[in-house]
Amino acid sequence: MKREVARSLFLLGSLVVASVAMAAWQPPVTQVLSATATGAHCPIPRVAKVVAEAKPDQELLLFMYGMKQGLRP
Repeated sequence: MKREVARSLFLLGSLVVASVAMAAWQPPVTQVLSATATGAHCPIPRVAKVVAEAKPDQELLLFMYGMKQGLRP
């Protein structure tokens, strides 16, 4: 196959892929979620049982302190 034919087929294929991608792309839209539209997700139960008491360990607190110190200019 000649280079010119291969190059033109590659160009045609890339244009087809770009046009399909542009046709399938949907811009993001802003939506306001209301309490009436709760059918799409599962609401959090009002009474939740605590399985175990959460106790942060010292290594996690030291890591968080080190990360905060690193953010200073």
